[in-house]
Amino acid sequence: MKNIRNFCIIAHIDHGKSTLADRLIQACDAVGARDFRDQVLDDMDIERERGITIKSNSITLDYQAKDGERYQLNLIDTPGHVDFSHEVRRSLMACDGAIIIVDATQGVEAQTVANLYLAMEHELELLPIINKIDLPAADVERVREEIDADLGLDPFAAIAISAKNGVGVEEVLEGIVRQLPPPSGESKAPVKALVFDAQYDAYRGVVLSCRIRQGELRTAAKVRFMHTGREYEVHELGYNRLTRCKTDVLPCGAVGYIITGIKTIRDVSIGDTLTVVENPAKAPLPGYQPAKPVVFSSIYPMSTDEYPELTAALEKLALNDAALDYQKDSSAALGFGFRCGFLGLLHLDVVQERLKREFELSLVLSAPSVLYRVTLKNGTLVEIDNPANWPEPGDIDSVEEPYIKASILVPESHMGAAITLCRNHRAATIETNFLSKGRIDLVAEMPLAEVLFEFYDRLKSATRGYGSFDYEELDYRPGAIVKVDILVHHERVDALAFLAHADKARGRALHYSEQLAKNIPRHQFKIPVQGAIGGNIIARSTISAFRKDVTAKCYGGDVSRKRKLLEKQKKGKARMKLVGSVEIPQEAFVSVLRTDQQ
Repeated sequence: MKNIRNFCIIAHIDHGKSTLADRLIQACDAVGARDFRDQVLDDMDIERERGITIKSNSITLDYQAKDGERYQLNLIDTPGHVDFSHEVRRSLMACDGAIIIVDATQGVEAQTVANLYLAMEHELELLPIINKIDLPAADVERVREEIDADLGLDPFAAIAISAKNGVGVEEVLEGIVRQLPPPSGESKAPVKALVFDAQYDAYRGVVLSCRIRQGELRTAAKVRFMHTGREYEVHELGYNRLTRCKTDVLPCGAVGYIITGIKTIRDVSIGDTLTVVENPAKAPLPGYQPAKPVVFSSIYPMSTDEYPELTAALEKLALNDAALDYQKDSSAALGFGFRCGFLGLLHLDVVQERLKREFELSLVLSAPSVLYRVTLKNGTLVEIDNPANWPEPGDIDSVEEPYIKASILVPESHMGAAITLCRNHRAATIETNFLSKGRIDLVAEMPLAEVLFEFYDRLKSATRGYGSFDYEELDYRPGAIVKVDILVHHERVDALAFLAHADKARGRALHYSEQLAKNIPRHQFKIPVQGAIGGNIIARSTISAFRKDVTAKCYGGDVSRKRKLLEKQKKGKARMKLVGSVEIPQEAFVSVLRTDQQ
């Protein structure tokens, strides 16, 4: 075990994790020049296009160190975006050390600090790396000061590299084998294997990614999941290189894959402990808590005929994305669909994009919302994320909404803009912590619902791209939350109802009514589009009627003839208004929900 190193790469988004992983893989000759491509560990097209890592991935490398010893390096490349921090947590559980990357031009960012705390929670040894030293704006000495002041790590232990050009990669490999510790555990003890990830293979079923904490696991062994109690036989095990490499035994401290013939990923609990039935362990390893969705949205097919295809697509997608939570839903306007739970807006965006690309579906999404706690006047406490389930205003005693603790790192010159942005988004408290020279950490407690809509984009605009944002969930606090109904021709459209704070309700309702008025075709009669809280109308737009000149055929003559024709038309329009139903095209729903300006 002394020659095994289990480590992951963590950093803020776009600081060069995947690029460094590529260079380490090349330096260890794990991939030939013909098979190499950038972001070699990122499997999905959407990851390559956006240049982000969505799902963590692992690979086993063989490295010949300068001291002559051969080492087995188990590398896990992790996402950097705050929405996927649960992937980072799962990776850290399988590691003994971590490389933490800091960009030489941008310095320490919000997610860098958040990842540092995550690594410290799991008591990992940290190796700091300063990346992108080849850029003209790189300031290595300033970044060393920030590593000392903001992260509390040894600034002189930080290795300066350029992952893009391959400068300093050999020093990183030597730093891994010298500074990061080997795994610990008893080889002769009963088997305990931590399941830290799983993915679905169309031919082999579910492939488990495991870290052997103690004991040795062999092929054909009968294993038990200690939390669920299910038992399976090990069909195959081995190491994750760029392809799966079979072996007969996974020793203590190893990270590899296990195939047991499980057919659906729902049968697997990530964070569960595997043990051998013949000689079981007494207690499971302290497990990973399942990811809790924080953003909810309903997904409907653009055409109701595509509902079976959407059902099949979500089932397949959930096989590779265990964090996706969904259940059946229906709407009078849009038909059958699914209510889905996501870890954040980027997660929602990625799932929507994958459904479109991989399954060629046209979708309509309802406005994202969060989970509210509503206390009714009879004392009952209910949790609601869907406006369709919102109680009548007269039945509600109080409403609580989720709050987050947001950490925003900005240059000192942009502090005012960042504070104004937080106040506009209902921040309860704002603290300022002065970090290294010219950098400020704003810690704000604010409602989660306020960061759902364009907060991150507005922060980037307000700080000219220098602001970074990270958050953690806090608690529930009382809030004046109301349900706003959208009425088209005095009929409620359930798919467009949304939940909002009372102060923001009118602005959003006005936006909805204006967008609908632009996108619903004109009829022979006026159509009011209104936003209402209960029986109170708070916003209105009107779609004007087609105008037909019925007096065109009157050439001269008495004016009473014209009046008679106009009166007749007026009665016809009134009758049409009574029986007229307005058809809302799908484009109108899409325009409202895609151009949400809060």
